[in-house]
Amino acid sequence: MLFGSNPVITTTYAGEFAGKYLAAALLSAPTLEQGGVSILPNVAYKQVMQKVATGNIVANATCDFTASGTVTLTERVLTTEEFQVNLQLCKLDLAQSWQSASMGYSAFKTLPKTFADFLIAHVAAKVAAKIETTIWNGTNATAGEFDGFKTLMLADGDVIDVAGLTTTLDATTVIAEIGKVVDAIPASLYGNEGLRIYVSQKIAKLYVRALGGFGASGLGANGTNTQGTQWYTNGSLSYDGIPIFMANGLGANNMIATTVDNLYFGCGLLNDNSLVKTIDMADIDGSNNVRVILRYNAGIQYGIGSDVVLYGV
Repeated sequence: MLFGSNPVITTTYAGEFAGKYLAAALLSAPTLEQGGVSILPNVAYKQVMQKVATGNIVANATCDFTASGTVTLTERVLTTEEFQVNLQLCKLDLAQSWQSASMGYSAFKTLPKTFADFLIAHVAAKVAAKIETTIWNGTNATAGEFDGFKTLMLADGDVIDVAGLTTTLDATTVIAEIGKVVDAIPASLYGNEGLRIYVSQKIAKLYVRALGGFGASGLGANGTNTQGTQWYTNGSLSYDGIPIFMANGLGANNMIATTVDNLYFGCGLLNDNSLVKTIDMADIDGSNNVRVILRYNAGIQYGIGSDVVLYGV
């Protein structure tokens, strides 16, 4: 193909690699890609998660079998919802970017080499961004969203609520506010290898700046390692030894503390609801338009509410 020519999709793409493209769209959200939650693939509609609760099960030894406690089984259900993307794009708007990449003139070395793949990748990136915000802040009443973690946790009386500041959260107060979350973590979770403090991008920024130097925070005027604002190089963050996970989709003034294996994302990558199509409209109506269609299902759930601390109520 000559540079500057109009790209043509010679066949209608209809999904030999649909699972791979949907995986890119669904699982490229930063929370999922970085292992912030547990992923349950191939959930057609519902996934039942059993919760086991036991009382005091240790008793003095005897020669007989006597039940030393009770076991209570309850359940939470992860229900996925069906979503779709019906998008029409003009090939001329994206052709130059794709042609530059395919001829090696672009800095983006991982772009797909066919125009159809390029379009799907473009749409998949948009879907991933939407899923990231929906996982944390979504509400089922909003079109294109399912109930996110914050929505479900606010409605759960078992979740440990921590009130946020009534004034503006800033770099001078953020350390103390994260400390409130840590103080509220149940003793049964503290020290758990999977324990995380999930913070918004705003709070992560404030924490990095605070560690760069505030005398009132006990760090000294020059901050961490006396490096001032130069101390941070996009590495990992922690508070009192607990890893901090920046959840880009979380509300600006919100934090959540729980374990990775208590948060679940379910999707149906390989079931009948999953679909990826590109349709070149040139042979249908003579236009330069191409239609991209994605269909998928997704949803979230957490396991035990009493193992969750929600800040910013």
